[in-house]
Amino acid sequence: MSTSFNRRRFLALTTAAAAGATIFDVPGILAADDPYRGLPIGVQSFSLRNYNVVDAVRHIQGMGLHFVEFFSKHLNPNATAAQLAENRQLLERAKVTLSAHGVNGFSKDHEANRKVFEFAKRAGIRNITANPTPDSFDSLDKLVAEYNIRIAIHNHGPGALYDSIDSVKKAVTGHHKLIGACVDTGHFIRSKEDPVKAVHELGPRVFGVHMKDEEKQEKKSHNVVIGSGHLDVLGLFKALKKVSFPADGSLSLEYEANPSNPIDDMKQCLAVAREAIAKL
Repeated sequence: MSTSFNRRRFLALTTAAAAGATIFDVPGILAADDPYRGLPIGVQSFSLRNYNVVDAVRHIQGMGLHFVEFFSKHLNPNATAAQLAENRQLLERAKVTLSAHGVNGFSKDHEANRKVFEFAKRAGIRNITANPTPDSFDSLDKLVAEYNIRIAIHNHGPGALYDSIDSVKKAVTGHHKLIGACVDTGHFIRSKEDPVKAVHELGPRVFGVHMKDEEKQEKKSHNVVIGSGHLDVLGLFKALKKVSFPADGSLSLEYEANPSNPIDDMKQCLAVAREAIAKL
């Protein structure tokens, strides 16, 4: 993929997002050249947790991807201005965009919550993947409005604070429109929930996706290549189109198995994703 195309792709996504467009409204020139048809598919860097940030970004670039959601090992919320500048330069050289950061905890401590938003602002992060306590929402309502940065509540597996579609729906109901969901497809599967149904039911509140698959619909399971377990990959992309997933949302492959050498499995996941996208 050429440098000039990469630049056009980033500009188109940015312009589309600013206009309130969805990922499926991106100009056709992208779909003609891009195997992901303008979808901002990237990697949740927890998939590459055994690598340092330089090697993680190198692998993401090697997979032909241009988006990343960092977790704290690869970009610490307490990073200094110099560290943020170094990280920004690393991503710019690799032509990778920072689409989200998480998972971040939030509580009723408004000033502690503000520090995370300040970090996101300085790092240029539009989406914060979050695990907020029930008493944090008054604070978050104020902060998302002040910073114009989204909160995407991340569901975990059975027994977690957010372990079902209903628990996420109840959490966001009545709150600011920038408080929504990061649908973790694997964790919903472990909770015996349908992640495609989750996208449909959460609708315009879906700001992020952790795309992964599970061998079993049980608490104790493990990741498998997407489409080989219980995830309807084509159904997921159709659902994202139906609910108008935002152009600047975060759509991240997350592969937790085989952390010492996940690259080949991740490439298989991406091949399945491309095949499904071609059918849209």
